[in-house]
Amino acid sequence: MFRTIRSARDIDTLFRTGDRRANSHAVVFVNPTSEPGKNQGRVAVIAGRLLGNAVLRNRIRRLLREMVRALGGPWPGYDVLIVARKALLRSELGEAQREIGRLLRDLEVPK
Repeated sequence: MFRTIRSARDIDTLFRTGDRRANSHAVVFVNPTSEPGKNQGRVAVIAGRLLGNAVLRNRIRRLLREMVRALGGPWPGYDVLIVARKALLRSELGEAQREIGRLLRDLEVPK
């Protein structure tokens, strides 16, 4: 089951204390999971208003969630936040997935 980070507090914590890597497609934040007693991983994706209208942002979020599934996420023991950037709009799906996978490997998120 795909677990989503819904708490604004948890997302804010990821922004403040998470390890981060960025490229032209996205910014990825990773932190060990904050839920005591649970080792399940959680994921959140963010597509801000600068990326376009609501239809386009929703499409980007769906694509990012599908990329996370294809890359083996959510990862046990980790909270992951992916923030989309404008270059994601112009890239092909395979290229974007490789770039986000590279960021996750740089952050040492296990497969």
